[in-house]
Amino acid sequence: MKMTSAYANKLLKSLEEDKMFLRNKESSSSTYVAAINEEPVIPEYDYLEVATAIEKIDEKMARIKHALNLSNATAKVAVGDQQMSIDTILIKMAQLNKRKAILDDMRKQLPKTREGEYSYSSRNTVPEYRYINYDLELVKKEYERVSKTVMEMQMALDLYNQTVQFEVDI
Repeated sequence: MKMTSAYANKLLKSLEEDKMFLRNKESSSSTYVAAINEEPVIPEYDYLEVATAIEKIDEKMARIKHALNLSNATAKVAVGDQQMSIDTILIKMAQLNKRKAILDDMRKQLPKTREGEYSYSSRNTVPEYRYINYDLELVKKEYERVSKTVMEMQMALDLYNQTVQFEVDI
């Protein structure tokens, strides 16, 4: 069967929901409580049926994930002026998003800020200041560059996920 990454991920989510339904059914139906002097209400439960259904779902999920991983590792897409595999894009995006968060904090710093709160009864009445030790404009430009790169990667990834099909043996 052919499918896109977007479809594969939606299918995996649906299969996970089906599996959770079966696990919840198993959890609530595999045991019951009854008083000695009353007729027990025994819930419908067939261990073999539930276990087989969960096993089939797990096998289907494993096949889809394997095909998705193969596609992510081998398919190349253009990002800017270079070709990258999907798995490389995902790794680099995670790295760049962490860097982007640091740069975002740095670009928001003021060149000079007063440190701490001082009371008039303290011995040191001389205020202390914290100064940035970097070129604020350079950091702002770097933030914009990293942000643009992440956006380019995301756009390439979105296009790939919605349009490129791969074979899944299910």
